[in-house]
Amino acid sequence: MATAMDWLPWSLLLFSLMCETSAFYVPGVAPINFHQNDPVEIKAVKLTSSRTQLPYEYYSLPFCQPSKITYKAENLGEVLRGDRIVNTPFQVLMNSEKKCEVLCSQSNKPVTLTVEQSRLVAERITEDYYVHLIADNLPVATRLELYSNRDSDDKKKEKDVQFEHGYRLGFTDVNKIYLHNHLSFILYYHREDMEEDQEHTYRVVRFEVIPQSIRLEDLKADEKSSCTLPEGTNSSPQEIDPTKENQLYFTYSVHWEESDIKWASRWDTYLTMSDVQIHWFSIINSVVVVFFLSGILSMIIIRTLRKDIANYNKEDDITATLYPGVVFGICFVLNCFIWGKHSSGAVPFPTMVALLCMWFGISLPLVYLGYYFGFRKQPYDNPVRTNQIPRQIPEQRWYMNRFVGILMAGILPFGAMFIELFFIFSAIWENQFYYLFGFLFLVFIILVVSCSQISIVMVYFQLCAEDYRWWWRNFLVSGGSAFYVLVYAIFYFVNKLDIVEFIPSLLYFGYTALMVLSFWLLTGTIGFYAAYMFVRKIYAAVKID
Repeated sequence: MATAMDWLPWSLLLFSLMCETSAFYVPGVAPINFHQNDPVEIKAVKLTSSRTQLPYEYYSLPFCQPSKITYKAENLGEVLRGDRIVNTPFQVLMNSEKKCEVLCSQSNKPVTLTVEQSRLVAERITEDYYVHLIADNLPVATRLELYSNRDSDDKKKEKDVQFEHGYRLGFTDVNKIYLHNHLSFILYYHREDMEEDQEHTYRVVRFEVIPQSIRLEDLKADEKSSCTLPEGTNSSPQEIDPTKENQLYFTYSVHWEESDIKWASRWDTYLTMSDVQIHWFSIINSVVVVFFLSGILSMIIIRTLRKDIANYNKEDDITATLYPGVVFGICFVLNCFIWGKHSSGAVPFPTMVALLCMWFGISLPLVYLGYYFGFRKQPYDNPVRTNQIPRQIPEQRWYMNRFVGILMAGILPFGAMFIELFFIFSAIWENQFYYLFGFLFLVFIILVVSCSQISIVMVYFQLCAEDYRWWWRNFLVSGGSAFYVLVYAIFYFVNKLDIVEFIPSLLYFGYTALMVLSFWLLTGTIGFYAAYMFVRKIYAAVKID
């Protein structure tokens, strides 16, 4: 007869099936089929800048608004990333062209920006803010055409096409500020194969935009919200004077093009990168480092270690709250500053409560559960017994100093991954696409191997110097590459970013401190376990009478 414990799993399963559930899908995974003239909704995500690192929601600026603003229900990752996905007044129909249409126009009157609004727009433009929109979960991108061979003739020059995430809010020229008030949307569709008696369906496979700045006098609008764009280069850009009111039109056009790209490959054009060879160079560089360390280990194990063991055989007996608390504390302090700037990057209070509940309700109990089962297991049996009276440690050479050990042990693992680190920093701080997770995984494997190898080398030198206090020292020294990550982060801040304000700088170094701490714990743990297995192995080879 079944006991209550036997029925418990089935009861939980039945209860979960009876509860009301809701499903979600990863953006871009489930295709949407459109018919001719079906609406394709254009949504706004946020405004971002690599100079301030503070995202803002779309309607924080005086953009044209629909009759009813509706925000999308977001998941935890989108909230923490500062995304505030909201509908826009852009009217886009599948495979339907629009030459020029005016947004938020009342009786053919232009939009008037107050002095305060003008000042805010001008400030965001000077801070190099980008606007991010999506159509069918596909982000808008600005096409950049670069010439790959500069020294050749003009006829032979080849264009290297890349895509910039979002579009620039505006630009500055000769101390004047201009706003991109006209957007030319270029959407690409793929016609799906259908049977003869069925209507064709379309799928969106690319979303591009060409932002333009056109002054009020050069845009001719009628009462039907249609407008006429100036021809050629006869127009002037729309200036935004932050000291007075500004009048302008917000306009847009829509152009559709058929594409051979299938829906499953629609992200390929966004993620095309011209620096794949650099990643391969990084892999080759890392492999060389690993082979170099392998050579050192081989020399130790084959030559020196064998002799040492032979000599010893002749002698007689010779996590749960700290790290999450630090992360939560730093993030909470940074979040207070972000709150003060009214940025969408600030974590809302309900989300913060949810994170605390996940910590104390899931993470912490699991830590104690793991501690309980770990405590019940048999402890590791050391291959040799230890003396009750510790041996006196002789005076150590200068190169056995802990800080010197950190510098020595950290340089090689850092050298194996610093090229990939540049692309990771660019993706985080400069709003770039990063998708080469295959390269990242290879670099991670090489990092694990190199950390293990250098840890074994360092602990062997320490034991040879008759210093048996290797546990925490090895953990500290094995995470030495985190020190170089910190130095590189400072170098990247000074040479690659244009951050000059206090709060963006505080955010950069606050999050960098969390990255460095996490990296140190990771590499230190890898190195310790490698050294521990090495020490057990070599002492197990010592013969005890």
